[in-house]
Amino acid sequence: MLKRITILTVICLLAAATSFASVTDTIKKTVDDVIQIISNPELKKKTNEKKRRTAIKNSIATIFDSQEMAKRTLGKHWNQRTPVEKKQFVELFATLLENSYAGKIESYNNEKILYTKETVDGNYAEVKSKVITPKRDEYTLDYKMIKNVNGSWMVYDIVIEGVSLVSNYRTQFNKIISANGYPELVKRLQTKSNEIKM
Repeated sequence: MLKRITILTVICLLAAATSFASVTDTIKKTVDDVIQIISNPELKKKTNEKKRRTAIKNSIATIFDSQEMAKRTLGKHWNQRTPVEKKQFVELFATLLENSYAGKIESYNNEKILYTKETVDGNYAEVKSKVITPKRDEYTLDYKMIKNVNGSWMVYDIVIEGVSLVSNYRTQFNKIISANGYPELVKRLQTKSNEIKM
């Protein structure tokens, strides 16, 4: 009986270790890939900006669940949307997110990234990290993740210094919808999207 308990304990510990490695490594691999892209001397050239942005977009698309994030940013307004409206909103939000993330990551200047903690609770996980600048300033950057139907871990929110990206967008979007209606939000996102593509 004791031997069986010991074996089960070891299996649970191995499962936990595997889970820890897989979730954190998912984030780390993508962050490392993006840093490699923006550190590439050839891609740093102004003439290669579009190529660089496309590479960053393709890399982050592998772990950002833009549909889940879009759904959460609309909050109570999501269920009121038609399937066509939902699809359009997800595409517009994905463009906004990619540009916002790319803009921030492109300012990377040899900061050190430490992965400090991981918590897994069923189909949800959180990877906590700390960014240390060359001047020794620090700020927290945490990734909230969800396991999709394929068993892959995907990011559905980023929390920077305690401020949720999704909550921040939800507050902004709700104000626009409450004051001017949903079509106005779409119009603003389309304008932003067109500016990005220019």
